Amino acid sequence: MIPIAIYHCNISIVSRGKGKSAVAAAAYRSGEKLTNEWDGMTHDYTRKGGVVHTEIMLPPHAPPSFSDRSTLWNSVGLYEKAGNAQLAREIDAALPIELSREEQIRLVREYCSSQFVSRGMCVDYAIHDTGKGNPHCHIMLTMRPLDERGAWAAKSQKEYDLDENGERIRLPSGRYKTHKVDLTGWNDKGNALLWRKAWADISNAYLERAGSPERIDHRSNAERGIGEIPTVHMGVAACQMEKKGIATEKGELNRNIQKANRLIREIRAQIGKLKEWIADLFKAWETAPEQPQQSPGLANLLMKYLSVQREKSRKYSQSWQRQHAADELKTVAKAVGYLSEHGISTLAELDATLSSVSDQADAIRAGMKTAEKRMKELQKLIEYGKNYTEYKPIHDELKKLKNGWTSKRDKYEEAHRAELTLWNAASRYLHANLPKGTKSLPIAEWEKEYATLSGQRTAEYTKLKETRAEVAELHNIRKCVDIALKADQPEQTRTKQHDLER
Repeated sequence: MIPIAIYHCNISIVSRGKGKSAVAAAAYRSGEKLTNEWDGMTHDYTRKGGVVHTEIMLPPHAPPSFSDRSTLWNSVGLYEKAGNAQLAREIDAALPIELSREEQIRLVREYCSSQFVSRGMCVDYAIHDTGKGNPHCHIMLTMRPLDERGAWAAKSQKEYDLDENGERIRLPSGRYKTHKVDLTGWNDKGNALLWRKAWADISNAYLERAGSPERIDHRSNAERGIGEIPTVHMGVAACQMEKKGIATEKGELNRNIQKANRLIREIRAQIGKLKEWIADLFKAWETAPEQPQQSPGLANLLMKYLSVQREKSRKYSQSWQRQHAADELKTVAKAVGYLSEHGISTLAELDATLSSVSDQADAIRAGMKTAEKRMKELQKLIEYGKNYTEYKPIHDELKKLKNGWTSKRDKYEEAHRAELTLWNAASRYLHANLPKGTKSLPIAEWEKEYATLSGQRTAEYTKLKETRAEVAELHNIRKCVDIALKADQPEQTRTKQHDLER
């Protein structure tokens, strides 16, 4: 099996309508000091650590002056007049740690050249690596095309809607109904999948050339046919705590999900082998020259197994034979007890039991997945809820200073940028995921629900381990039956069977 590395490739928009600035974003990504000519604000990130490489890539018809970061993004910001203008598209992606720094740079450069520059976009990318095992790149893309002279051109144009007779449709206001047509194709929703896939394909090509067995996959577990719930995105803070040996709730949930996934894979694999073994036996009986009237009873086969083992032990000492006989009797007694308890007397009934155990394991895991999915949701709600509550006073204080772009407000916002970023992220998430009109955050109720689900999930995991023990017992029965059946085969048949197994 090819090892699958972690895949992360996120696409977002830098929008003025959400209070964002392309110049500020570029300053942060590149670790530079840039002044935004749109509002006069200076963004100084020269003391930011971890910026290991930056580069601007331009299509042939772009002005050479755009090689300067400040010139490029100020040109974008000044040309876009609307208060809700979309200024840039941003892609951030995790870089394979298996690649050297030079290989990582070449990977990003090839990706940007083939996917964006070739289509006329200006690219400004930065590689960040703080040495904590999370190298990644930020790719900023222009969203407005350039004409052949290097001047900004239209993103879209309006076209009239027509009725069934080909006539323009007049609205009650007297105007004609129109729709917007994208002139570049850059905003096509299908691009997201294409760009994410391209990142995986190019990364895997570099991994292969580097001799690494690791590969990344842009598809979800469901798309890859994997019936497992994905782990939780840890985030920088949780990762750093885990590296220091401090267990986090996210880390614990991930470990539990991984353990359950491994367990269900093991159970399915063992059941698959057992069912395949039984199917091969039935097929062999159907094609035998002298077909038996019915398959041998399992109790008789277990007794035959004891006889075979007793015969094999005769060449050893008396004391070894006694101990061996006692051990085999325990094995057979346990097997007989299981068969009797579950009403199994034939291979056909054993096959039916395997199907039942498989369904039981799948049902348990399905219940666990439901709990894990809700626990992931609750973790986010609790985390964002606490951030919202903790940093709301800072946000409220900023609102009091919002009358004009004053120096006092700018200094306050810069001093509390980290807290305000966390509050804004929490506000967006909570507004998107809570019912409208929610006035208070039920953090205590979320924590109580999480604890209840955690307890239920632990109980379900115990049931899954019991199912694995049941499958292990069925596997032991298979070994005994196999030995008994082979003892009855003619020498020629046994030799042929041995060759097949090899």
